[in-house]
Amino acid sequence: MSGHSKWAKLKHFKGKIDAKKSALFSKLSRMISVAAREGGDPSLNFKLRLAIEKAKQANMPKDNIERAIKKGTGELGGENIEEVIYEVILPQGVAMIIDALTDNKNRTVSNLRRILNRYDANLGGKNSVLWMFERKGIIRIVLDSPEEKKDEIELKAIDAGAEDIKEEKNELVIYTKPENLQKVKELLEKGNIKIDYAEIEWFAKNPIKITPDLQKKIDALFVELDKDPDINDYYTNIE
Repeated sequence: MSGHSKWAKLKHFKGKIDAKKSALFSKLSRMISVAAREGGDPSLNFKLRLAIEKAKQANMPKDNIERAIKKGTGELGGENIEEVIYEVILPQGVAMIIDALTDNKNRTVSNLRRILNRYDANLGGKNSVLWMFERKGIIRIVLDSPEEKKDEIELKAIDAGAEDIKEEKNELVIYTKPENLQKVKELLEKGNIKIDYAEIEWFAKNPIKITPDLQKKIDALFVELDKDPDINDYYTNIE
């Protein structure tokens, strides 16, 4: 199971209280700024384009998006945001990757340790759990079309280089190699197929099952991680 926290937040964004909206906008702004370091033009910077799309899905104001881009390109002063990957070990063989965007690594790791300690979780050393995961591109499409449209989408995705396609409830989920995500996404969009989510994420090579009690504890951990302004996303090896 991946955390898919950004996706969950974007799906359930409407109706949330202002404080949660503000926290989400802050995380999205940081994501845009980090992506914009590779160039402020989204037509030439695929990573930035993905970040802007997520911000628009969350109804983030245009001014906020433009300000975040300018911070990333250096046109505006501001925080020096770094991306940091933390590896976490939990009971029953559970492994977690936590992706943080922070302007103060000491503060972030201190807050993270405090959260993890409450859930019998520990920070691991470099590559202590990372080897259990692999990077994949993921595209999510809501299936509100006729069956033949679904077949068309699958064929287009396969032609563009998709590695796997699955149905999850009312969604078609397409998996790609990280380097093929842009190609598959753009080919589908040229076919007037609406994409609800696209990202490169961490996926467990060998997902595991855990007890219901531990799942409840980890769900509570997810809630705390979502509240931390420095935590961008998280992924586990739970089925």
